[in-house]
Amino acid sequence: MVRIIPMASSIRPSLSSFRFSGGVATTRFLFSASPCSTPPFLSSRQQTQLPFPEKLFFSKAKIPDSEVDGSFSLRAVPPTLIAAEREEAKAVLTLFLKKQGLSNAGRELTTLEIRDALIPYLESLLEEHGRILADVVENFPGPPVKDKPVSLVSSPDSAIDSKKLKAVSRVSETGPAGKLRPQVVYLMELGMDLEKIKLITRRFPSFAYYSLEGKIKPVVEFLLELGIPKSNIPIIIGKRPQLCGISLSENLIPTMTFLENLGVDKKRWAKVIYRFPALLTYSQQKVKTTVDFLYEMGLSSENVGKILTRSPTIISYSVEDKLRPTAKYFQSLGANVSLLLLRCPQTFGLSIEANLKPVTKFFLDKGYTLDEVGTMISRYGALYTFSLVDNLIPKWDFFLTMDYSKSELVKFPQYFGYSLEERIKPRFAVVKESGVKLLLNQVLSLSSRNFEKALEKKMKKQVTDQV
Repeated sequence: MVRIIPMASSIRPSLSSFRFSGGVATTRFLFSASPCSTPPFLSSRQQTQLPFPEKLFFSKAKIPDSEVDGSFSLRAVPPTLIAAEREEAKAVLTLFLKKQGLSNAGRELTTLEIRDALIPYLESLLEEHGRILADVVENFPGPPVKDKPVSLVSSPDSAIDSKKLKAVSRVSETGPAGKLRPQVVYLMELGMDLEKIKLITRRFPSFAYYSLEGKIKPVVEFLLELGIPKSNIPIIIGKRPQLCGISLSENLIPTMTFLENLGVDKKRWAKVIYRFPALLTYSQQKVKTTVDFLYEMGLSSENVGKILTRSPTIISYSVEDKLRPTAKYFQSLGANVSLLLLRCPQTFGLSIEANLKPVTKFFLDKGYTLDEVGTMISRYGALYTFSLVDNLIPKWDFFLTMDYSKSELVKFPQYFGYSLEERIKPRFAVVKESGVKLLLNQVLSLSSRNFEKALEKKMKKQVTDQV
């Protein structure tokens, strides 16, 4: 079927879609929370242009009343149903991530936090199912179609596929004694199962040919010496298997020394590597280019070190294609760019068109000035990482019932970072029942004990004033 959904800046179809923009339909496939990213198994080389009166999303899916499996048809879906489905999906994702140990400390997970946690899992699904992943999703909960016609035309990727098959076969095969290769046994002793090793090998075939004593073991022992728990080693290798192919003396240690000279806290290497192991595989020139940009934005060497330590992923962003254009955009809002980089560097990984501009427009439409929006983003960098539909709009609607002036959100934009159902509504209900009024930041930011104290103090003062 084809679902017709009113276009919203934060709506992203779960798998394949047609995006209509400016009255012209252009075939495009989206996957994950990253805007405009097209995974290899869903690439589209042809574009179909059709006139259309408004912006729409077309999603292909199977429905019970469709006579043709996977056929396209037009069906309007109520916005309320879409919103409900999105809320349910978000709740499921949040529950799943909490079970995996990702704590949100009383606030809602941001889009980037969900993306960063799910992308490795989605990549593993791609590695597991390969090119039939779309078929797996489309036919869920049933099995994928196994009898699809196979093209006899050789693919340009056939050589790559052959290389992957040989690599996977190498890590799977056993010797005359029926034992796996020593490096595979060693990795399994670290906590990696054979299927995980196969997944890594499919993604990075060279991994199958790394020697145990010359490559893998020295790197693992080095990581353990840095204080990285043994249980985290499989996760790090899974994220960046190339680490096991790097020379300790010629590459890894010199790179770490270089980063330490730039301000990375040597005492926190374990956390830095766990968060973003790819940091150690970038060239010094790549790192220097990003650092020079941070200096250019007015950051001190101490704060540059803090950014590299807390958010090493910033090195992965292109300076000219991502960091500089985003900085210019925030400067146009009057935001303090250096402060924003220090407090929330991941904001600079967002798309200006798909993420930043829609949020700015949302606040301008609510009557805020550009200066006020700039102040809000300077005070709370994560503001732009939240979804309009799932976060900003429902929380704004509830804010209008709280009897606060709009200026309260300029003073305390962190309001949008708290859970509506678990924090905002329950706290406000208590305040409303007490008959007193607290500042918005007192209602939400205080611990339960301090909140009760502040409320009690306010109530006593009210009684005294009345007497």
